[in-house]
Amino acid sequence: MTFTIFSITCFALVASALGCGVPAIRPQTIGSRIVNGQNAISGSWPWQVSLQLPSGFHFCGGSLINQNWVLTAAHCAVVVGYHRVILGEHDRGSSVEPIQVKLVSKVITHPLYSSTTVNNDIALLKLSSPVTLTPRISPVCLAPSAFSILPGTRCFTTGWGRTATTSKSSVEQKYTERISTHLFTVQDSVSCFLLFLASPLILQQTGVPIISPAVCRQFWGQNTITDAMICAGASGSSSCQGDSGGPLVCERSGVWSLVGAVSWGRNTCDTRFPAVYARISQLRSWIDRTIASN
Repeated sequence: MTFTIFSITCFALVASALGCGVPAIRPQTIGSRIVNGQNAISGSWPWQVSLQLPSGFHFCGGSLINQNWVLTAAHCAVVVGYHRVILGEHDRGSSVEPIQVKLVSKVITHPLYSSTTVNNDIALLKLSSPVTLTPRISPVCLAPSAFSILPGTRCFTTGWGRTATTSKSSVEQKYTERISTHLFTVQDSVSCFLLFLASPLILQQTGVPIISPAVCRQFWGQNTITDAMICAGASGSSSCQGDSGGPLVCERSGVWSLVGAVSWGRNTCDTRFPAVYARISQLRSWIDRTIASN
């Protein structure tokens, strides 16, 4: 028993000592794409969370940013005391993984979030109790306000979202989805059914190049991409439905920073188009103020 207690304490100290953005289990960063599927190494993205219905159905992702807070997309519409935050999960079909399950005690959506333009698509979730840090559960660093990143830089996004590109299926044509066709989340019954058909149980990862705002606007229109958005992809890989709110992270000198939160893109997950993410550096001051005052 003494050894067990020591081991758990040791793991917690190691995770704490590593600080944010340094996985105890190194990710495999060669190759990989969510659409068409690439399994992540178990525990290698320790800030990844799954947002789930009480039934266990995964509908959005998120990122652990400290022991009390998770960052996700505003359009995921998390409900206090209802939705579950699952940490340390890799295989959603497993019943033996050392996961932690938390409820949400507070949801704070960016005050300038627009469901019409999807601008400032970010929300902070305060957990019902602090997370215990382990080698499989640790926070990601937040990109600072002055963070700049060159177009073409290869970053990574992770999630349990749909892994197949699709044209409109007969089911999609028969029913009208009750969410925006561009948002990468699904909570209505038809969308849940479609996601179930193509979603992996194993956490997926993909390497995507950062796209400049100018190039991104060529895909999506001059007035669509704002300063609070960052684009990545259009390279044969993409985020997809079910990935909403999940991380876009970039590595510098062995430290991973959260650069974006998955927001929207083509409803068919077309990998020729970039996905759009909430830009963390642009929203960093609001994040810091909100956490400090809550």
